[in-house]
Amino acid sequence: MRRYIKALGLFALAGLVTAGLPGVAAAEPGELVLYTASNPKIEKVMMEAFQKKYPDIKVSAVNLSTGPITERAIAERENPQADVIWMINGIALEQLKAAGALEPYVPENSPVVEEFRDDDGFYMGHNATVMAMAVNTKLLEEKGLPMPTTWEDLVKPVYKGAITIAAPTKSGTGLSIFSTMVDVFGWNFVDNLHQNIFQYNSSGSAAARQTASGETVIGLSYDGAILQQVDAGRSVEMVIGRISPNVVEGAGLLAGAKHPKEGKIFLDWLFSKDGAEALGPFIGIGAVPGYGKIDISKVHLWKMRRPLDANAFKKKWADLYEN
Repeated sequence: MRRYIKALGLFALAGLVTAGLPGVAAAEPGELVLYTASNPKIEKVMMEAFQKKYPDIKVSAVNLSTGPITERAIAERENPQADVIWMINGIALEQLKAAGALEPYVPENSPVVEEFRDDDGFYMGHNATVMAMAVNTKLLEEKGLPMPTTWEDLVKPVYKGAITIAAPTKSGTGLSIFSTMVDVFGWNFVDNLHQNIFQYNSSGSAAARQTASGETVIGLSYDGAILQQVDAGRSVEMVIGRISPNVVEGAGLLAGAKHPKEGKIFLDWLFSKDGAEALGPFIGIGAVPGYGKIDISKVHLWKMRRPLDANAFKKKWADLYEN
């Protein structure tokens, strides 16, 4: 993936459900086994949409968080138990590629833009999740605070005690935001931001909920969680800022898949306009233009300039701020 996937992506949305779904289908009867880190609601909607078009393929899905499902696929690469892995982040896709667990496959006539395609054809991205600010406009006015417009604004003393965010040691959202801030501005920025933090939590979506409920003025979270509060009519505005920390999620064909034909049918559908239409209501930015809730032309998706050692980063952050 030329700009986004290789450099970005921390942890995708994780469901802890293992589901066997009834028949889905290709031109002729077949089977399909999917590994995914999608949340259960998105998985259900996507499987129902696929089943409607291909009612003869029997589909089963194993849903785990990104780390476990990726490790499982790598461990099984000599005897793969699934055909396709999807809705996992770019780092995981690169790990699978490096481990020889993916087989090159590029869906024909896919409208997915080049920026979401792996250079070597091992996988493609279907969406980008953008990290942003949830701002409680009612509290902002009551406290006489200015509306932040950039990430740099957040270190101003006026916001002391007004910001909530997930700790990067506990959340992929927090890790994406903090690691991007370090990549852009350096550790001094994080130290200044720390002075304004009201609370660190363990969930990427919690900051958006806390902002909507009035617990905090500004919550740093991801687009889907913030838009959920906006759509619910809460006094919340989403501010994207001058740059956009982000995570890209995608899919690929597992090497040695027992049902490669059905796997390719699924990937053809996933990366088509039909797949984009089914996924669109749940994502910020779609890999197919016109789908998703955020206009990509208004977003600067930050490409990391330096390699990220996530474990080393979390250790350093914890040593500085966790206690």
